[in-house]
Amino acid sequence: KFDRIPNGKTDTNNFGAFSFDDIGMNYRYPEGTDTERAAIIQEHVDYQQGLLWFMANDPGVPAETRTEMSRWGLCKDEFTGNGNWPREVYVREARRMVSDFVMAEPHLRGTKATPRPVGMGSYNMDSHNVRRIVDARGFARNEGNIEVSPERAYPISYDAIIPKRQEATNLLVPVALSASHIAYGSIRMEPVFMILGQSAAAAASIAIRESRSVQDIDYGMLKQLLLSEEQILELD
Repeated sequence: KFDRIPNGKTDTNNFGAFSFDDIGMNYRYPEGTDTERAAIIQEHVDYQQGLLWFMANDPGVPAETRTEMSRWGLCKDEFTGNGNWPREVYVREARRMVSDFVMAEPHLRGTKATPRPVGMGSYNMDSHNVRRIVDARGFARNEGNIEVSPERAYPISYDAIIPKRQEATNLLVPVALSASHIAYGSIRMEPVFMILGQSAAAAASIAIRESRSVQDIDYGMLKQLLLSEEQILELD
């Protein structure tokens, strides 16, 4: 899947049954050592670059596909110090905090109330395939893809971005927040991280000014501050 962007470039993403996702090869990353993580990153580079080379060069690929793919290449003016390849691998989801409150699918769907909101999300509950198998009939199949809309914009709780009191009293976590896998598949959008980052900063300012732990700040005071800064906490 490539979406054209200016200057003859594309924003390329995974799409369909066989694409840029190196399915099932990332499991060790969250708890891996630096060496293990480096090997996993290199595995993804080899897979993606190998797929591009295959599509443009392998005689088993139809000639018209090879011709079209051969018209493309890596961006000559980007990542010039790294072989024109991005320096960072996209880690959507790895370690997350577990606090006294966990955002989960019922909160996104609105079947359970979300206490003390500090921002909103709205994207699909989205997760890519987790493994590829050969089924009983001998066909290759992917498993794990999920794309389900919460069918609304939903609030995100302040309690999901603060840790358990016994673990830390001076920490706010707007990105690796306390959320289930399914809920995080929606919350993890960059604009939502920006929203939660703004709210975390507001909470930190109150905690510092009032000499309180992040668990003990007055939510009413935080809500008033957020609304004064035009943060949206709920929709009618």
